[in-house]
Amino acid sequence: MRAQFVLSEIGVGLRRNLTMTFAVIVSVALSLGLFGASLLMRDQVSTMKGYWYDKVNVSIFFCNKNDADSGANCAKGAATTQQKNDIRAELNRLPIVEKVQYESSDQAYKHYKEQFGDTPVAGLVTPDQLPESFRVKLKDPTKFAVIKSAFSERPGVQEVQDQRDTVEPLFNLLNGMNIAALCVMGLMLVVALLLIVNTVRVSAFSRRRETGIMRLVGASSFYIQMPFILEAAIAGLIGAAFACVLIVGGKFVLVNNWLAEKIQVINFIGWDSVVAVLPLVLLIGLLMPALAAFFALRKYLKV
Repeated sequence: MRAQFVLSEIGVGLRRNLTMTFAVIVSVALSLGLFGASLLMRDQVSTMKGYWYDKVNVSIFFCNKNDADSGANCAKGAATTQQKNDIRAELNRLPIVEKVQYESSDQAYKHYKEQFGDTPVAGLVTPDQLPESFRVKLKDPTKFAVIKSAFSERPGVQEVQDQRDTVEPLFNLLNGMNIAALCVMGLMLVVALLLIVNTVRVSAFSRRRETGIMRLVGASSFYIQMPFILEAAIAGLIGAAFACVLIVGGKFVLVNNWLAEKIQVINFIGWDSVVAVLPLVLLIGLLMPALAAFFALRKYLKV
């Protein structure tokens, strides 16, 4: 009988505040959708970092005959065979080095032509202008500083370059977008909480006569609060369900059927990451409105 009464009160409350309940659902759906998207974007950035950092190398470029005026290391002209052999031997002795690969000027020119094809800029470079280099594969790509400090000042070395610098701006952009999404999510979450509190208070005010009678007949504080808390929890759970639909739809339409076809060099996250996020979104959507309603009622009803 008590359960039937609580359910009937929930239905009455949702019908009386239909517009505000709808606003709560939309706010919760958008805020939790952004929250889930932020978590997935963080996983995507981590996946991309692991993929690209595993492929990039540290390049040690040697001086050639055109670099005599480019710095103290190249003052004596092109790097000698002895200098290159010494550097290779030292690289092979370092425990952080996994592999050392030599690239000649002709090989560098071939890769340059593959990259730029028949564009006008391709004809501006000749093989003798491209330096020889060692492509150093590190076991831990974050140890680049060790290689740079050890070889950047060596005679015959023009430059020590970390190829991560070419992909780092992309990761910084993605991280910035993720932070922006989290900020918007936080703002939407505050709006949702304020709507939940106002909705609960309006609902409690509209039923102040019923709650007064319940106090007089000795109803417990928990029993008086329960219909209002469940109203907020149901609205939040519906909003969280819509957020899950947005996340799944975004993964299917935006990622799988558009980005994955347009950008084939990126290894996008799979459905396992999405499935891992959905329960958290539903749990927050259920607990957040319920707790907000609970604390709002304690102050408003003074129970």
